[in-house]
This record gives sequence, C-alpha cells and structure tokens, in this order.
Amino acid sequence: MSSDRIAHPAFRSRVMGPAEAAEFIHHGETVGMSGFTGSGYPKAVSLALAARMEAEHGAGRPFRIRLWTGASTGPELDGALAKANGVAFRMPYNSDPVARAQINAGEMEYLDVHLSQFAPMTWEGFFGPLDVAVVEVTGIRADGTLIPSSSVGNNKSWLDRASKVILEVNSWQNPALEGMHDIYYGTALPPDRVPIPLVRPDQRIGQPTLRCDPDKVVAVVETALPDRNLPFARPDEKAQAIAGYLLDFFGHEVRKGRLPPSLLPIQSGVGNIANAVLTGLIDAPFEPMCAFTEVIQDGMLALLDAGKLRVASATAFSLSPEVAAAMNARMEHYRERIILRPQEISNHPELVRRLGCIAMNGMIEADIYGNVNSTHIMGSRIQNGIGGSGDFARNAYVSIFMAPSTAKGGQISTIVPHASHVDHITQDVQLIVTEQGLADLRGLSPKQRAEAVIANCAHPDFRPMLQDYYDRARRNSFGQQTPTLLGEALDWHRRFVETGSMRL
Repeated sequence: MSSDRIAHPAFRSRVMGPAEAAEFIHHGETVGMSGFTGSGYPKAVSLALAARMEAEHGAGRPFRIRLWTGASTGPELDGALAKANGVAFRMPYNSDPVARAQINAGEMEYLDVHLSQFAPMTWEGFFGPLDVAVVEVTGIRADGTLIPSSSVGNNKSWLDRASKVILEVNSWQNPALEGMHDIYYGTALPPDRVPIPLVRPDQRIGQPTLRCDPDKVVAVVETALPDRNLPFARPDEKAQAIAGYLLDFFGHEVRKGRLPPSLLPIQSGVGNIANAVLTGLIDAPFEPMCAFTEVIQDGMLALLDAGKLRVASATAFSLSPEVAAAMNARMEHYRERIILRPQEISNHPELVRRLGCIAMNGMIEADIYGNVNSTHIMGSRIQNGIGGSGDFARNAYVSIFMAPSTAKGGQISTIVPHASHVDHITQDVQLIVTEQGLADLRGLSPKQRAEAVIANCAHPDFRPMLQDYYDRARRNSFGQQTPTLLGEALDWHRRFVETGSMRL
C-alpha cells in the first residue's frame, strides 16, 4: 500500500503493520479510540489487538483494557474486543450486541455518559490518564496536521490527552472530506472557560484539521477498510403516522408564530422513525431549513439533495451503505453543505439552547406523566446508551420523544403508569408522539399530562388499563400532585417478565 496520504516525513517513518502497532497497547491501560455510530473508527489495529488479547488469554495471561470512544462503533472494534473478552470498562456509549450481552451479564463494567460531557470530564482528570489514543484519519498533511475521517467525536481530546498515539490512515475514506471539518480548540476548564463563539449552524469557528504532537505518535497504520453502518428499513405505517403528526404540529406552531417558516435548527436521533420524519419534511412547506445535530443520516442527506436543507452541522455520519456510496461519489458537493465538529461542540448545551434546536429523539417507553426511558428494558437490562438525547432534550426549544405505542408484537405498551427507568424527567419532555397521536405537554400539570398522554398516545388495547390505573391513583394515591400507586405501577413490568405480555 502506498503512503500517498502521509505527506509528513516523521509520520511516514513510523508506518508499520497493525499487529506491530497493537504491541504498544498493554493490559490494564486506558485506550481512547475514534468512532461514532459506525463511522471513522479504527479497524485494523482493533482487530489486531483483539487477536493479541485472545492469544494472551489462551496462554493464561490477562489482557483487558478500559475503552473510551466517541459513541458506538463498528464490529471490528466493539464487537471484536468484546468477543476477545478484552474490555474491562466501557465509556461513554455502547450499542454493540456482543458488548451489550457482557454488560447485562455483569462481565463488562459500563458507564453511560451524556456525550457532550465526556471529553470535559476526561480533561478534569477524574477518570485518570489516557494511555493510548488510536484514531482513524483520512490523511496527514505536510505540516503534520491530520485530516479527520467520517466522524470527529472525541478525537481532538484523545490526541491531546494520550501519552501515546497510533494513527490509522484509511484510504477508503474520500480525500474530498478535507475541508468539511471545523475543529474548535477554544474550550477550557473553569475558571478559564469562555463562551463558544458560534451563533449559526453554518458558522465555522475552528480549523479544518486536527493537531497532534509528532513526538507522541508511536505508529502509523495504513488501511483501506470501509465504515460499517447498517441499512435503514423503509418507514412502515407507524413511522409514517408519527411523522405525519409531527409535520402537522410544526405547521400549527408556524401558524401560531411560535416557529419561523423555516423552522429552527433540527436535531434528530438515529432510526427509522427519525428518517421518516426527515423524509416527510421534503414535501413540507418549511424552507430553507438547517440542522444542528449529532449525526447525519439518510433522511438528512435527502433533504440536502432536495434543496430543503441549507446546511447540516454534526459530529458524524450514520448512513446506510447505499447512501454512503452515493455521498462518496459527490463528496465535493456535500463538503460545502455539511460541517463535522467535535462532539463537545455538536452536543454542547450552550449551543443547543442558543440556537433553539428542535430535538426529536426515540424512546423505549414513557410514563403517563412524561418521564422517558430511552436506555433500559424492564429497568435493568441496558439496550443502548443515552447518547446525546439528554444534551438536546434538556436545552431544546422544543423537546420531542417518539416511539410506536406498542412493542413485542403488541404484547407490551410503550406508554406505562411508571417508567421502569428514567433518563429524561418530565420537565425535559414537551411532546410525546406515537402512531396513535401527539400529546403536547407544554404548560400542563402532571394530572393534565396524564390525561393527554393516555388519550392521545396509548394504544387502544392498553388505554382502558391505563385509564383504570389513573382513576384509582386519583382516589388512593398518597398525594395528588402526581397520583401514583407505586406497587401497581411496577406490576405492569413484572407481568411482562412473568408472562411475556402486559395484557390482562
């Protein structure tokens, strides 16, 4: 493989194979790796590290690391290291199925962290030193600066904090990515923190490259391995119904003068429902829109192609394979319309609040008072991390959570009397939307919220049960501000564990 993408002599002199590079990582160390939703993560070094871990374990020697990333990654990283039993502690997010099984079995420790907060918390030093950074880049310029890959995530902090750095230069990544990124180096810890000077999603406040001290770089590995993102399913009737209710809501808010005709910057979580909403905006009358979000997925690229979206700011891509290929073919076109930033900027509460984002995120369940569970099944089995949903929900101009009204083939209600786990408290949730309808909870007391959620969002099969619970809570609850029968609320989840259904 050529070194055409490595223009700096000092970096070129450290080119080696992935197995040789993996030798710089040792048992017990903390390793920060790039990657965010299957984009821009190291692939060759992580696979070589997993093979070395398996060999060490086979010889009776322990080899496990503490793993930090930006968010979720691909199977060559999270999946491979988990299969090798090589991760002792994982932060700040996971959605890999192998790692998830180990976390839920108590075999891997996991700390779920708001994504905007993780880099600042590592700088505060509480989590200890960062021993090694393994970061994928698109290229290395003659001045030694690094051209970022298809995600930025926490790479800036990992390169600055790590004692040793391993770079993967991936020639699969389109060289036209150069110039798409905006890396802001103006953050600091208190008491030296200053306002972030960003007032529009299309504004650039940093530089297009990452900095790295050449003396810390111990290895450069050349790869040509693709990002791994899963295809999105076509929006089904439920997703389309949810999208329809939201589009009607946006139109209503524009008519009332609470939103401008172009809306406010949109933020969207990843998934089929989010894609349905974004796709529905193509034919909606709102333009020119902009996005200040965490990831750019298929529907957002479609909005750019349709001319309805003026600019999209994020920290990474989360595209289906087909759409990723189409974007790569027109990267120069998108480079003028997409900005990729560090996640401590893309998810920063100060910026979300200043820009007035419309936050649209998925959920596992919501209770009748508007508390939302977005991470745990039955209160204790984690499905994924909170990601950036908390960063956006608490600070958004409008905070929206969406899900079908039932799961498990209709055997379980996603609207429950009491959420089995709470990631987003009722004060941070303004709209709940299912295929049954939309509950606008703004300005409503807890009892008014419960009535709106039951009437508008619950599935008809479960609505009578929820109404019966609420009526009895109104009669028998210890207090009447938020009427709750704690034992009976938990029975909803206990019933599913015992019988596989919440139905009576």
